[in-house]
Amino acid sequence: MKFVVLLVLAAACSSDPTGGSAEGATVFQSMCASCHGPTGKPPEAMVARLAVKDLTDPKLRPTLTPAHVENQVRSGSNNKLMPSFSGAMTEEQIKAVSAFVASPSFLAPR
Repeated sequence: MKFVVLLVLAAACSSDPTGGSAEGATVFQSMCASCHGPTGKPPEAMVARLAVKDLTDPKLRPTLTPAHVENQVRSGSNNKLMPSFSGAMTEEQIKAVSAFVASPSFLAPR
C-alpha cells in the first residue's frame, strides 16, 4: 500500500504538466489552452494583449499543417510572444500536439 501511495504522490509532483502524456489533446489542454483557449479560440484579452492566434479561424486553418505547427511550438513565434516549447515538451509531445492541432478532429466539439 505504501508503494502505491508513493507512486501517486510522485506522479502528482511531476514537473511535467502533461503527466508524461504524448496524446495530442492532453498536451494541448495542459500546455496550450491557457493562451489559445480550451477549444483553440483564445479569450479576447489574450488576442488584444498578446495577439494570440485563434486556431479555429477558417482563414488560418489551411496554414496549420503539422510541420508548421511543429515549427511554431518548437521555435516559438516570430514576434517572440509565444515562447519556444523545446525542452518544455518532449519531441513526442511536440509531434503529437502539432498533429492534433492540424487535424480536422481539433475542431470537433470537446
